[in-house]
Amino acid sequence: MSLQTQIEHKLATLEPVVVQVENESHRHNVPANSETHFKVTLVSSRFEGLMPVKRHQQMYALLADELSGPVHALALHLYTPEEWLARGGERPDSPNCQGGGQ
Repeated sequence: MSLQTQIEHKLATLEPVVVQVENESHRHNVPANSETHFKVTLVSSRFEGLMPVKRHQQMYALLADELSGPVHALALHLYTPEEWLARGGERPDSPNCQGGGQ
């Protein structure tokens, strides 16, 4: 199972209404077919009443194994359903890689 699929399975426990896991490793100076840089967009009612830092802590706990090993970078975009609707279903784009000789 790919690391991306493994992450998606773990995120399913949060009962998301929207979940997007994007492997952005190809945008960085890493070997081909790497799984080191990910962007997660997740919309769940479980985030209601939680400040952003608490949402991030919840994700770090859930993905602790991945973050202690192969995952080098994890961009998190975490919303309640109401916040997601207010944003028009949009999340920020990732910036281009700024280092690593690219």
